[in-house]
Amino acid sequence: MKDYIEERAINIAVYIIDNNATVRQTAKAFGVSKSTVHKDVTSRLMQVNPTLAKQARTVLDVNKSERHIRGGLATREKYAHQHAEA
Repeated sequence: MKDYIEERAINIAVYIIDNNATVRQTAKAFGVSKSTVHKDVTSRLMQVNPTLAKQARTVLDVNKSERHIRGGLATREKYAHQHAEA
């Protein structure tokens, strides 16, 4: 694996852990795709730093378990704005 990919995987994991960030937020911050973020954290990082990979994976698992709640809140917010304008 190239050095810059290893470094990116580590930086992504640190960002996720420090900011409790979602895959989507992380992808936007690093200018890469969600698939790249996921691949870096789940497979590439396990080869470089397994401990860091497990910590980042824990944050992502929590975010995944809560995403249906965030989606519901976003929908509520959307309709609250529509009713306020009417």
